Formats: sequence, C-alpha cells, structure tokens
Amino acid sequence: MRRLISIVLALGFGGILLILGTGVWVYSGFDRPGPLQRDSILIIERGSGVSAIAKDLSRASVIENALIFKLGVRFISDPAPMKAGEYLFPAGISALNAVRILQGGKTVIRRVTVSEGLSSAEIVEILRHTEGLTGKLTGLPAEGTLLPETYHFSFGDSRQDLVDRMTSAQVKLLAEIWPKRREGGPFQTPHEAITLASIVEKETGKSTERAKVAAVFINRIAKKMRLQSDPTVIYGITKGRHPLGRRLSRNDLRTKTPYNTYIIDKLPPTPISNPGRDAILAVLQPDSTNDLYFVADGHGGHAFARTLKQHNRNVARWRKLMKTQQSNNKE
Repeated sequence: MRRLISIVLALGFGGILLILGTGVWVYSGFDRPGPLQRDSILIIERGSGVSAIAKDLSRASVIENALIFKLGVRFISDPAPMKAGEYLFPAGISALNAVRILQGGKTVIRRVTVSEGLSSAEIVEILRHTEGLTGKLTGLPAEGTLLPETYHFSFGDSRQDLVDRMTSAQVKLLAEIWPKRREGGPFQTPHEAITLASIVEKETGKSTERAKVAAVFINRIAKKMRLQSDPTVIYGITKGRHPLGRRLSRNDLRTKTPYNTYIIDKLPPTPISNPGRDAILAVLQPDSTNDLYFVADGHGGHAFARTLKQHNRNVARWRKLMKTQQSNNKE
C-alpha cells in the first residue's frame, strides 16, 4: 500500500514538473525573438482560425513553432480576437507581439492616386486594376462627381466603398467652396461650375493658368460666345472611355454632338472629366481679365489675347514654332 502511494505521489510530482516544464517551454518560445530576418508583410484571410494563422505565420517564418503559437494564444496572450487583414511584421518579432499586432488590427495602409481630369470611366478602370481592392462596382459614376486625389485604403476594402468616398469628398468640397464663389458669376448651380471646371482641367495642366483659362471661358459666356474647346469635342466622340488617339479633324469640329462647343451655344450637358479642387476654385474665383482667347505657346503653357487680331498673331507664332520643331526632329 505504501509503495502504491509512493508511486502515485511520484507520478503526481512528475506530472507537475512536466506541466511546469511545458509552461516554461511555451512561455519562453512565445516571448523570445522569432526567426524573421527582415520586415515582412503578410495577409491574414477573413475567417482564419488560430490554427490557420499559426500555419501562415510559420510558412512566412514570422514564428518558429506553430504549436507554441497556438498554446500561447490559448493560455498566455490576452483573449482578444485576432483580425484579418494585411500586416507588417518587424524582423525578429516574437510570437507574442505578432499576436498583439493581429489583435490590434492596425493593417498596412495602401494608397491609390486619382489624377485630376480623368473621366469616370478612366477612374473605374484604375480601381479595377488596383491590387488589394475587392468587389465589383455597381455602375459608372456620373461624370464630375468624383474628387481626384490620393486615397488610402486597407487590403480587402471594396471598390464601391472607395468610389463612395470619392463622391462624398466631392460633395464636402463643394459645400465648402461654393459659398465662396465670386459675385456676378455665370453659374446658377454647382453642376454648372463643375462642368466648366472639367473643361478648364482638360485645357491646361499648369496650375498657374487655371484661373486665367477659367476667366477666358467666363468672359466668352458673358458675351454669349461659343466656348470652342477642343476637349469637349473629343469627349463628344469618346465619352471619356478611351483616348481619341489622333488629332481632331475639321470634320470633328463640324460634327454635331451635345458636347461640341464649336456648335452649341452653352455649356455641355455634363462635365467632361472629374476636375480637382484647384480647377473648381479657378472657375469660382477666376482672374479679372478681359481675355477672350488662348492658344498653346509651344512651351507647355498658353498665350492669351483680348482681341481676335492678337489671337491670330499668337496662333501664327505657335504654328511657326511647331513647324520649326518638326523640322528639327526630322534632322
């Protein structure tokens, strides 16, 4: 009997030592620096359980032992759930700190830049090819309703959510700057301002010229002159779905579309692009000039004129410069 009791006590004591030893092994392995040699980004898929996460981390060499990770999550770390997403794990991170990163949910921030003057179709195409976004778009956003800028997102965010953010940003911007428009302007609605801003955005890429170009168009509207803007003719042909791929012809300028401002006596029915903040501000607060014309100056900007006679001289100068450049290119 005494021998049996001794055996039981010995086994119990051995079991305690085994449990303590296992605990020390798990804790030391869970808290010590891991094998990761350099900072690494890893995606944890939605619906991943502890075993799946342990396997992913082990494959990526973030952790050394999947079993220690699972036991550490169960018995050592805080009970908060680990979240799916894209995470940056620093070199040498311990399994414990890897769990804390996943519990904190601070994912890698991605970005997508939408340039000023792109059509809605072009923006949609960018989003369709942006890695990390998910889901399909419900439709093509109305032209001029998206605000171009750089947007940040996390892996797994939806394309539609990003479009909704662009739309909300445009609404917020208009609410901010529409009340600051110059008195006596030609716009009855923000839609009209966005329409002209979209033309200004396509006419010049120089920020210093936007308010000048806007002034020319506003002056022409005041005098009931046609805008005669080439980008509107192009939009009438392509609807913003693709580049024209060639120079405009005389026949293009004579072809009637709702957007051809060589023919119509008013603004086009919709914007022809998605203008940025500066272009919208330019049409709401244009320069005070009497200019009615502008033409490319051959150096990335434009030459402005008050009279047709001045404008024709600028056009002749531009054509001469283009001819000279073409001759030099052939040599």
